[in-house]
Amino acid sequence: MTKMQKPSRAKSAKSSRRRKPGQWLLQDAKARFSELVRKVRSEGPQHVTVHGRDEVVIISAEEFRRLKGDLTGEALIAAMQASPHRDIDISPERGPLPVRDIAL
Repeated sequence: MTKMQKPSRAKSAKSSRRRKPGQWLLQDAKARFSELVRKVRSEGPQHVTVHGRDEVVIISAEEFRRLKGDLTGEALIAAMQASPHRDIDISPERGPLPVRDIAL
């Protein structure tokens, strides 16, 4: 181990102590991905920062499915049925179309 490696590790340890719980530097998240996954399951969403800004939030698959919702369209149908304007007739009106003469 060289002297050059020690300061960077000490700096990394200090910076990890200053971060909020549930917040990871990108390089820490990559290096300790298994731990990150365990924390997601036990503590909830984990934020990954790049240059001090939140870039992504890691969530469990169960939470993702809950947020994504069901893709059947049932929510849209329920919202339309609950609308106070559901009695408005929105049927399209069709006008007569001109008929073309065709030479045979």
